[in-house]
Amino acid sequence: MPKVTGPYAPGTPCWADLTVPDQQAALDFYRDLFGWQGEIGPPETGGYAVCTLNGEPVAGIMAAMNPDGSVPDPMPPAAWTTYLATADVDTTQNAITTNGGQVIMPGMDVLTLGRMAVISDPTNAVFGLWQARDFPGAGIVNEPGAIIWNELNTSDPDTASSFYSTTVGLTAAPMEGAQDYYSLSADGRMVGGMQDLATLEDLPPDVPSHWLPYFSVDDADSTVAALVRSGGNVLKPPFDMMAGRMAILQDPQNATFAIINTS
Repeated sequence: MPKVTGPYAPGTPCWADLTVPDQQAALDFYRDLFGWQGEIGPPETGGYAVCTLNGEPVAGIMAAMNPDGSVPDPMPPAAWTTYLATADVDTTQNAITTNGGQVIMPGMDVLTLGRMAVISDPTNAVFGLWQARDFPGAGIVNEPGAIIWNELNTSDPDTASSFYSTTVGLTAAPMEGAQDYYSLSADGRMVGGMQDLATLEDLPPDVPSHWLPYFSVDDADSTVAALVRSGGNVLKPPFDMMAGRMAILQDPQNATFAIINTS
């Protein structure tokens, strides 16, 4: 089992969470699809649910709410957020604003677990920052049901490449054998990918820049069939590519994610 036993290097995607209108429905859906276990958390955490796989934390699910705990009106769309590790949220946040990013949610402590912020980069892709204290992030990765890859789909790869290198230490380089695709590396280790939105087929023209989480599965086709039975949507049906067989999907509340079978 690929457990994470040490801290994540700065710049590494270390966590992902989902914000949805109906938290319990999302917990039920991902339990059935990926085998996650989770329940609505206590009031002091805003009900935040830490989902586990084989006893290890794998992702978070929370209900959309305003900072004061009220229900948003209008309700924002359901969305996954990728969090990048940082040694200091506030220092990184300052570098982000200096280099063309925007702070959506400024640095805040999360009990004794860590410190977080939510950011948008200069191409308007939203992501989170996580400064670990008691909670380093995902405790299991790269196995069925867990995150295996994080990808930045951006309207301006050159601007994004400069921004992430300067602010969080993610460096981009052309990926060998993959046309128009870039690897993202933290501390010399490849931790994600990046591509130009303009090169992607079958996407509506108004899709904004975004981070896309990939979850590992044993069988992409059977996972897609299960998702459809549960009310999800297929944005791109299973297809073979250099890393394996993948698909791009939406859960029943329209949050987008990808799956891939690399075996």
